[in-house]
Amino acid sequence: MSVDHYENFPVASVLCPPALRPAITAIYGFARTADDLADEGDATPAQRAADLAAYREDLRCVARGHAPSPRWASVFGPLAPVFRRHHLPLPLLEALLDAFEQDLHQSRYADRTELLRYCERSANPVGRLLLHLYGVRDDDSLTRSDEICSALQLINFWQDCSRDHPRGRIYLPRSDWARFRVSEEMLLAGRDTPETRALIADEVAWARAMMLDGAPLALRLPGRTGWELRLVVQGGLRILDKIEAMGFATLAARPKIGAWDAPGLLWRAVRMGRGAREGRGRATRT
Repeated sequence: MSVDHYENFPVASVLCPPALRPAITAIYGFARTADDLADEGDATPAQRAADLAAYREDLRCVARGHAPSPRWASVFGPLAPVFRRHHLPLPLLEALLDAFEQDLHQSRYADRTELLRYCERSANPVGRLLLHLYGVRDDDSLTRSDEICSALQLINFWQDCSRDHPRGRIYLPRSDWARFRVSEEMLLAGRDTPETRALIADEVAWARAMMLDGAPLALRLPGRTGWELRLVVQGGLRILDKIEAMGFATLAARPKIGAWDAPGLLWRAVRMGRGAREGRGRATRT
């Protein structure tokens, strides 16, 4: 799938099971368009809210087996057969819309718990939808998927500070500002200071630990699905490495992944499996 926005990770890539590419592309198109309604262009907050409400109603029409409005035919046309064929859970799709609506009225988060509640709606449903397509239902896999997705969302936040803060949106939790003696004024102005770098470093460590907690899921899923997830995990970790390499100065600049990172990501993905096999061998011998 061609992605017009700045995205770190592949969507419906060649590693994805071919039979599921239309479904994954349709889900991504649904989420991407909703995100744009909430965040792109010059619409007023009231208009954005109205657009998202109309978008939600079209989703519910699809869920009921009725024809949606023609307004977003490029989204709901592909999504309707996918919804029926795979029995997509409507609450997961609606949770994404809840998050985009939340973006219209909330731009600060008191603490990490509140931020993770946002991730539960903005990121975790995507992973759960993919596991639904793959037929994975067990609780441990769902939990690890949530950890990966929340980590990816956090990584995107820390990566995008130089873009989000000038727009008045700060995802760094207020309670963490206080610990590092960083003010809202410093963040909005994009001041790159030892204090802001220490704050970002702490957030990076949090996201990395969460990603590593979820990473074993990539080794559990079979075939191309597992390889796709390995690369997603390693892509997230690579962004964290880049943030660290630039001295955690993401208030001043935005790191990103390029084509030159691909060989290293593939090697790290291979090493994930090798490390797991070596670990099992050591456990067997001891």
